[in-house]
Amino acid sequence: MVGILVHGENHFIVEGPLPDRAFALALVRHWSLIQIGMATPPELARWSIRSREFRENLQWAVVVSAESEFSPAVARLLDELLARGITIQYATSPALPPLP
Repeated sequence: MVGILVHGENHFIVEGPLPDRAFALALVRHWSLIQIGMATPPELARWSIRSREFRENLQWAVVVSAESEFSPAVARLLDELLARGITIQYATSPALPPLP
């Protein structure tokens, strides 16, 4: 399965199953800070970032709350997914824990 994980101005096209709230937050924390040479934690190995994918192949969407708004292009993509009948999950939290 392929989906989109949105966190403010960042978004990731992700191969893997629809993550629940805890995994969505963990993925955002892991992918929001580039750490050269850092291995993906085993519990997140089910997901990987896709650099290229057709929007028609997206099967799920998760929006993680952030202080910044997402881009107009991502907003249009989310609208397209809604029009296709794909439910957008919202993984809101008061604040993400600090990155390591």
